[in-house]
Parts: sequence; structure tokens; C-alpha cells
Amino acid sequence: MHYDAGLSTKALLCLEFSCILIDKEEEIMGSSLALTLLVSLLICSFQFTRCVSSVQTLCRSDERLALLLFKESLAVDKEASANPFAYPKADGWKFQGVDCCYWDGIECDHNTGHVTALDLSSSCLYGSINSTSSLFHLLHLRKLNLADNDFNSSQLPSRLGNLSMLTYLNLSTSSFSGQIPLEISWLSRLTSLDLSNTMGLEFGMFSHGGLKLERPDFKSLIQNLTSLKHLGEFFLDVSNNLHLSGTLPATLSCRRLKFLSTRFTSLSGVLPASIGNLHSLELLDVTACKFRGPLPSSLGNLTNLTELALLNNSFSGDIPSSLSNLTRMGFLSLGINNFNPSSIPSWFANLNQLHELHLPFCGITGPIPSFFANLTQLAVLDLKRNQLTGRFPVGITNLTLLESLSLGSNMMDGALPDSIFGLENLQILEIYSNRLSGIVEMDQFVRLKYLSVLYLSSNNLTLLSLTSPNTTTSLPMFSELGLGSCNLRRFPNFLTHQNQLAYLDLSQNDIHGEMPKWIWEMSFDTLFLLDLSFNSLTGFHQSPTLLPWSNILFLDLSSNLFQGSPPIPSSSIMVYLASNNSFTGEIPQLFCSLGSVRVLDLSRNNLGGIIPQCLSKASKSLSVLNLNVNNFHGPVPQAWMNGSKLKMINLGKNKLTGKLPRSMARCRMLEFLDIGNNQIRDTFPFWLESLPKLKILILRSNRFHGEIKSREFNSVFPKLRVIDISNNGFIGSLPSSYLESWIAMKGFHVEHLSYMQSSFYDHMFMAGLTIPDEYNYSMTLTNKGIKMEYTKILEVFMAVDLSCNKFSGEIPESIGNLKGLELLNLSNNILVGQIPTVIGTLTNLEALDLSHNQLFGRIPWQLRQLNFLEVFDVSYNHLSGPIPQGRQFGTFPNSSFDGNLGLCGNPLSKKCEDLEASPPPSSSTFEQNHGVGLEWRGVLLGFGTCFLVGTGLGWVVVTRNLKWFAITFRIKVGRWPKH
Repeated sequence: MHYDAGLSTKALLCLEFSCILIDKEEEIMGSSLALTLLVSLLICSFQFTRCVSSVQTLCRSDERLALLLFKESLAVDKEASANPFAYPKADGWKFQGVDCCYWDGIECDHNTGHVTALDLSSSCLYGSINSTSSLFHLLHLRKLNLADNDFNSSQLPSRLGNLSMLTYLNLSTSSFSGQIPLEISWLSRLTSLDLSNTMGLEFGMFSHGGLKLERPDFKSLIQNLTSLKHLGEFFLDVSNNLHLSGTLPATLSCRRLKFLSTRFTSLSGVLPASIGNLHSLELLDVTACKFRGPLPSSLGNLTNLTELALLNNSFSGDIPSSLSNLTRMGFLSLGINNFNPSSIPSWFANLNQLHELHLPFCGITGPIPSFFANLTQLAVLDLKRNQLTGRFPVGITNLTLLESLSLGSNMMDGALPDSIFGLENLQILEIYSNRLSGIVEMDQFVRLKYLSVLYLSSNNLTLLSLTSPNTTTSLPMFSELGLGSCNLRRFPNFLTHQNQLAYLDLSQNDIHGEMPKWIWEMSFDTLFLLDLSFNSLTGFHQSPTLLPWSNILFLDLSSNLFQGSPPIPSSSIMVYLASNNSFTGEIPQLFCSLGSVRVLDLSRNNLGGIIPQCLSKASKSLSVLNLNVNNFHGPVPQAWMNGSKLKMINLGKNKLTGKLPRSMARCRMLEFLDIGNNQIRDTFPFWLESLPKLKILILRSNRFHGEIKSREFNSVFPKLRVIDISNNGFIGSLPSSYLESWIAMKGFHVEHLSYMQSSFYDHMFMAGLTIPDEYNYSMTLTNKGIKMEYTKILEVFMAVDLSCNKFSGEIPESIGNLKGLELLNLSNNILVGQIPTVIGTLTNLEALDLSHNQLFGRIPWQLRQLNFLEVFDVSYNHLSGPIPQGRQFGTFPNSSFDGNLGLCGNPLSKKCEDLEASPPPSSSTFEQNHGVGLEWRGVLLGFGTCFLVGTGLGWVVVTRNLKWFAITFRIKVGRWPKH
């Protein structure tokens, strides 16, 4: 017997049973046959109808096929999903057997059999979805969830707009990239859209892909979505897509929008006042976007808000008092913006439902107000990096629910109150970098049994080790410990039982001697960061030393007394700092196997031998290689690789010989190259001139020779800001073609103020742990006659030192192109001719040294316009005539003019004849000739004469106020361990 494939087993049994009755009745006498047949048919019909009506409608065959084809179009890869509980849901889908409505991740309509929900989140799917995918045959889908898979940076298909029944769409953390199609905004029934990307956030690393909104832009998308007629409660999440740009529309009127998150995108502009029309909004999160301007007071209209996150933007002005209306607020984050400095407003007392308050970097001044004691629901209070003063607020100890208290980097003083140890729920306590004083006994922390993060660094505290050996095992297990500058003289003994540490800072103490053996067993598989810098440690109990921590990322041993061979970390290491010690011997070859290392700094030691050639091959991972001030000899490593990530190479102050390897030109990311103070014998490395990012080039005190001639390139050293080729044997004319092409030195760009540094990974966060991610470039330079060490270098600093060579001929007029110069040293050459008047246009100059040449003629009166000039030296030339008078020239000593018998006038004792002492040209004439306007000079006057702090021959402090500069222009100083 043949049955319709669409019938269930129960229905088939029903039909078969009724038909058997008919067969049996055929045996009855003919007279009753018709009646019997009629009754049988009625029974069959009744039974069939009853049976079929009790069976759920089956999955449609076309939709079952579409699901199977979709499954076959993708691969299964266990690495494609981040969820530890992920599994391949579609593996159980079969063409025959179980009804597809019962497949894992599938829901169907009970009446029609259409597939209405597809949930393949965390299903280990890998591949691409294009517009021809069978997925788009499922036209009755209401919910689609493909989150936490890897779709291989494929673009979102525009045919998503055809799934017009969708109310829920979740494509988060699935490695989609490219433009978000406009068609998504046509989904008129959509109430939840999640396009967020949390891929890699476990380690805080954002991929370079991600979604974009260009045409249409975010403004168009949100206008379409929020104007839909059938829109119910709506949730929109596009967070963690760094390439997502655009602005919010000026008019927002969606009264049903409840959730809006754009965190970690590139959205910019202002928050429109119309945002106050979103009366149903319960969560608004724009963390780490590029919004600016004042906060609209209309935010106070959003009385349903429970979460408001505005962290890390460029909002300015005052924090609007209308926020006091948001009495349902449980989470408020306003930190890292440009708000006007002020004390904490009293209206914060109205927000008594707050359980998290984040106000870091808010310019808050004064003491912590007493009303904080009444915010009894607080679990998290973050006020770090402000200007809080006064004593530690005793009232905070009333906050018995407090789990996290962050008051680091303020100016609070006094002792740590004993009552702080009564906060029994405390898990995080950060009070680093204040002015707290007194004695802290480690025994007291036994009372805080949940405490896992403790930062006491950089105060005036004295930490006493445990007084009772039994207490060691009673202390909580810490994950982060910041005990820098705590007057420790030995390793705290309680560390012997700490086996869960991820971060340990013992820097800037007075710990002596060898590292104890027991430290090798401390947190050997959990430790990410160890900072032992600025102590008096001498060595390890074994050599060569293989460090035990299998997952270490950041190790700082710098500024100690370590001897012997440098210890070898595990292959996980990313940042290795061991400068300013007494390490000896050669660099172990095992350093070449560190495949993850980004920064290797072994500078200022007594290391010797030949630099391992394999280090140049490691340049595909290395960002910083600093071997400055050692005793290395032999050639510079030769095999620099294509694809190199090196940004800094510092091999200065060694005994290197031979030529510079031409393979260095492969380091296309290079920004800093210092080969100074070696014995390199070569011609000028013109082959470096096309490096697109090179900012600092130091070749001084070697045996370079020959003329400097530029090849015919359109772009020659386009980013160069500092060049020092002094104390070599260069000959010929000054390289005028170079002077004409150094583009970066032709201007002074205030808006780009920052330090020259290398960022070696992006936003490294690990369970709340901040890992340092920037390495500041440093250099030594002769400035103003003094050998100065620049521990940080501002991007705007520009210097040219061509001194102590054998350059001849005249100073080219093209020197006047370098408007951004602060230092120009052409001394100790064989230059002739007159001092070019165009030097008077270099109004940013602070030091000008033309001494020990054969220059003649007068000192140009135009040099009086150099208002920032602090050092001026033209001694031992053949100059004559009157010395310009007034302004900076009244500050220069006699020695600046020695050896020029024809000069006269102050400060020399030789007076000028009347004919010689002619008046200088008017400033207006000078400006017409050379284009130096009063407005530009007025701007420069506000910046001061020096931007760098130098050390060398003692600590040399330059006269301008860098702190004012940093505050005014918000210079980023870099993230380093919390002290």
C-alpha cells in the first residue's frame, strides 16, 4: 500500500485500520454489503479526520532543502566560535528521519509548518554568505541569530532585506565586514538589531576589519529604522565596529527605542538635542566614539534611563544638572572627556539608585563630598585620575555593598583609615599615585576576603610584611598587586602562597640581592605582567636563567644591578625591558625564538659580541629593538626582512663596523634609526630616503664620508623631523635638494602634539587588567651647547645637526623652507659666504650654531625676529659690522661672537662707527619680504621656547612649561603600569 509522504505514522495507521474493516466486510452476505460499506466509509472518514487533526503540520520540504543547502555551504571549524560551550548545531540535520522542525536551532509555525526561527549562534560555522544563499528562501523567518561564528570577513548580503517578516536579527561577533546594506533598514517589523563585534575583546584587540557605514551612512540607517510604522520596542546595537562612521541625525523621534549602543565605533559629531525625545530609552552607550561638544540638557528628559555611558569621547562644557532627573539611573559613566574642571555637583545626591559610577579623567577638583555616604546602592565607584584633594573620605566606608573603589592618580593625603577594612564585599581597591602616608600592615587585608585587585603604588606608604606566619595562607588570592614605591626592602613573604597573580608591580622599592628561589613557583601559569624595575636586584639563583612564567607578556627588569646573562622568558613574551643593568656576555640565541616579542630593550648594559643575525629576521614581530650603549662589535645584522614591523632600531654607542646593510630599506614601518657613535664606514645611506615614516635619523660620530646627493625622487625623507649626521667626514656642498624636500619640517602643527612612540598592540585589556602598550622614543642630542638626553620626544620637535664635517660652499637659501626647526647646527665646517637672511624666517628656532666656519659679511638684522632664540653662536668666522641689537640679542654672551675681528657693538667692547650702526629695516618691510606675520608670531609666543625635558651632564630642565602644554592640548602621555 502506498501513502502520501506528508502523512504522519499515526495517521497512516488510522487509515490502514479503517480499510482493513472494509476488507473484512466483503465476506458478509450480499444483502447487507451496501449498508456495511457505507458504515465502514463513515468510520474510515471519521478516524482519518480525527487522527490527522491531532498531528502537528510537518516542515515544508522546500524549506528543509534550503536549510540543508545552507548547512552544506559552510564548513565547521571549532576555532570559529569564541563561546567555550559552542558546538556544531547543524551536524544533526539529516535529509531523512527527524522532522526538520525538531532540528537543533529550528522553530516552526505550528499551523503552517513554515520555519520561523533559525538560531545557529555559537555553531562553529566558517565560510561566507552571499546573496545566492539558500538562507534567503526562508521567507517566513521572524528570528535569525548567527552570532559568534566566523563568516570570513564577507560582506553582509543585501538580500537580508528580503526577509521582511524578521523581528529579531543578531549577526554579532561573526566577522562580517564592509558596508552595512541599506536594505536592512527596510525590515519594517524589526525590533532588535545586533551588529556588534566583540571578537577579540577577551584580549582587547580589535581587528582591522569590521562593518562600515558610508553610503548610506549611520544617519540614514537610524532615520529609516526609527521611522518604521510597525516598530515596537526597538533594540539597536552596532558596537565594536571601529570603521563604522557617521553622525546621529539632528531629529530623533523614535519613542519606542529602548536600547542604543554605538560603543567602540567611529561615530562623531554632537549628541543632538532631539535625543531627549527618545522617552522609552533605557540604555544609551556611546563609549569610545568620537562625539564632541556639550551634552544636551535634554538628556534629563530620558527618565527611563537605567544606563548612560559616555566614556572616552570629547564632550566639553559643564555636566548638565538636568541629569539629576534620571533617578532610575543604575549605571553612569562620564569619564575621559573634556568637561570643565569642577567639584562633584551636589545634584549627584539625587541619583540614589546608582550601583556603578564612573568619573575618571573628568577634571574633578576638591574633596570627595560627604553625600557619597548616602549612595548606599553603589557597588562600583571610579574617581581615578582627577584632582581630588583632602583626606581619605571616612563616609565611603558606609557603602557596605561596595565591590570596587578606584581613587588612583589624585592628590589625596593623610593615612588610609582602618575603617576601609570593614568593606567586606570589596574586590578591587585602587589608591595608587596619591599622597597617602603612614604604615599599612598586610595583616589587615585578611578581613577583605574577596579582595583580588590591590594597587598601593606611588604613595608615601610603608607596607609591612605579615607579622604572623599563619596569616600568609589567610590572605585573599590576588590577581593584581601594585606595590611599587612601598618602601619594601625584600620580596614580601606572603607572595609564596599567591598562585593566581596576573599582574605584579614591585617597582621603585629598595629590594636587594638575588631573586629568591620560591618566586619561581609563584603564579607560574597565570602571571602576565611582572615589573621589578628600579630596585637593587643583582641576579638569579641559576644561569642561564629560563624564566618559569609560561604566559608572561610584559617583563620589566630595567634599572637594577643584574649581572650575568639576561634571563630568557617564555615564547609568550611581548615586551621585554632590561635596560640600565650590568648584564654581560652575548645575547642568547634563544631570544631569536621569541615569536611574539614586540619590544626588546637591552640598552645600557655591558653586553658584547656580535649582534645575532637572527634578530633582523625576527623583525616581522619586533616593533622596537633597542641595543643602545653596549659593547657590541662586528657588522650590523644583514638580513632585514620584507614585511618588517620595526618602528625603532637603536644600535647607537657600540663598536659596530662595516657598512649599513641595504636590506634596512625593507623596514617600511621604520620611524627611528640611531646608528650613532659606532665605527661604521660608508657613504650616506641615500637608499633610506624613500622610507615613508622615518622621523629620526642619527648617524653621528661614525666614519661616513663622501658627498650627499639626493637621487631624483618626488618624496625624500617625507616624515623626517630630526637628522644628526655630525662628527663624520662628509664633504661637498650642503644637500640643498634635501633641504627643499623635508616636508615635515616645513611647518609647525600644534594640533598634532604628541610624543613619538611605538604602540605595540592595540588596547590590551585582560579581565580588567591594563597592560602598557606604548614605548616612548628617546635620544641624545647636543642642544644649546649641552649634551641632552631626551627621554621623551614631542612630534613637533625638529632639529638639523650637520656639524663637525667638511661641508663647503655657501649656506643654501632652501634652509628657509624648514619653518618648524628648533635647532640648527652647521658649526665646524668650511662654509663660506654670508649668513642667509632667510634664516630670520625660522621663527621657531631656539638654538642656532654657525661657529667655526669661514662666513663673512654682516649678521643679518632679520635675525632679531627670532624671538625664541636662546643660544646663538657665530664665533670664529670672518663676520664684520654691527651686531644686531635688542630682543634676544641682548641676552647672548661675548663668546657667541669671539674670533670675528670685524664685529662691533654690544656685547663686545668694540664700538661701531656711525656709518656702521645703521638702523635695521622695519618689521613691516621684513614681513613683506619674508611672509612672517604678526599673527603667527603671536601664536608661537604662547607656546614657549622648549618642548622637551632633557637629561645629561646632570638633569637639564628647559624653561618652558610642558605640563601646561599637556593639559591645554591633552597630549597623550602613554599607558604604563600603575604606580
